[in-house]
Amino acid sequence: MNVVILAAGMGKRMQSALPKVLHPLAGKPLLSHVIDTARTLAPAKLCVIYGHGGATVLSALEKHKAQGGLEISAALQEPQLGTGHAVMQALPVLDESVPTLVLYGDVPLTTSASLRALVDAAGNDKLGILTVVQDDPFGLGRIVREDGRIVRIVEEKDATPEQRAIKEINSGILCVPTAHLKKWLAALQNNNAQGEYYLTDIVAQAVADGVEVVSAHPSAEWEVLGVNSKVQLAQLERIHQANLALALLEKGVTVLDPARIDIRGELVCGRDVTIDVGCVFEGKVVIEDGATIGAHTVIVNATIAAGAQIKPFCHIEEATVGPKSIIGPYARLRPGTVLGEDVHVGNFVEIKNSQVAAHSKANHLAYVGDTTVGSRVNIGAGVITCNYDGANKFRTVIEDDAFIGSDSQLIAPITVGAGATLGAGTTLTKDAPAGKLTISRAKQVTIENWTRPVKVKK
Repeated sequence: MNVVILAAGMGKRMQSALPKVLHPLAGKPLLSHVIDTARTLAPAKLCVIYGHGGATVLSALEKHKAQGGLEISAALQEPQLGTGHAVMQALPVLDESVPTLVLYGDVPLTTSASLRALVDAAGNDKLGILTVVQDDPFGLGRIVREDGRIVRIVEEKDATPEQRAIKEINSGILCVPTAHLKKWLAALQNNNAQGEYYLTDIVAQAVADGVEVVSAHPSAEWEVLGVNSKVQLAQLERIHQANLALALLEKGVTVLDPARIDIRGELVCGRDVTIDVGCVFEGKVVIEDGATIGAHTVIVNATIAAGAQIKPFCHIEEATVGPKSIIGPYARLRPGTVLGEDVHVGNFVEIKNSQVAAHSKANHLAYVGDTTVGSRVNIGAGVITCNYDGANKFRTVIEDDAFIGSDSQLIAPITVGAGATLGAGTTLTKDAPAGKLTISRAKQVTIENWTRPVKVKK
């Protein structure tokens, strides 16, 4: 089949400079959802019709083209004269020997299964329409049937009172024999309330030409919901997130409140995973067996190994948390962080581009950057690895069994040897030898006969 995705609209009701089809749903542009679903159908040709915000839309398409596997063409609709006019722009690239499926860049949740059912119903010689019955069909095109057979689609603005009472609506998603499509589009007229060329008018032409018009139905009404405003976008976001949460629950994941989770990418969970409220997952996140994710945690492109415990209010990005490790609360793991087994990272500890081996701990108020930390190391409160001189980054090495006293500064490049101890308050500018106590402090002095200043009365 061919796939044509209509994505030229401005989206005035979005009240945004960003083209409507590029607004994110679950962290991904609306148009990308539609393209990714279309890819699963393995179309022969895929053409996106763009218009408003053309350069921005084309830039987004380039990212999809870079993924490979399917050539995506683009056709400009300028000016925008309706859905029929939009599909006309794709005709030069369509394969006439296969049917054409028409999708919409602002209808992101239609499933592959529903589209496949429509394509199967239409075959190679019928016009197929994805329709749905809605309790409140206001503003939508009505499916007009005679003796049970579809004879035309009437838009709200052009419908009679009797036709407006019809509850079966046109989703806009069609599957059409391409040779017929070319003929019918050429015959479209714009004598309607909007002065546009409606794609839906091809239904009446199909009936006149004796081409059977059939319908298929999605599994749920939300599959055909479109986005025309931020309100509708927010509604679809919660529908989509509820579906994702339900899928996790069905796989055995404990989601403490399915209404309070946001998955903006791919979340892969093992057995007996627990996710508390308010968590956000972006990119690809893997959570292995028995791990727990505390409330209001943000995890981006990261792996949480089996049995790890992430306490509330942590931020973990492009990092790996080892098995049985305990993170947080209020910890931040930045890109390049790799933690081994049973590592403890406590409140207000930040780790960046560092490797921390098994059983090491940084429990309070520390910064560990560009550092290699061995096993069984204790990093005290207020410790800072000074990795940046204002121009270049340098690395710190802390070997096994070292003890870093509170409020110490390690000025890289530097090495703390195995089993070394740094006294509290040490500023380390040279390597600390293995197994030794190293201290760098000013001598403590008590000033005799000193009195505290007294505020002068005015």
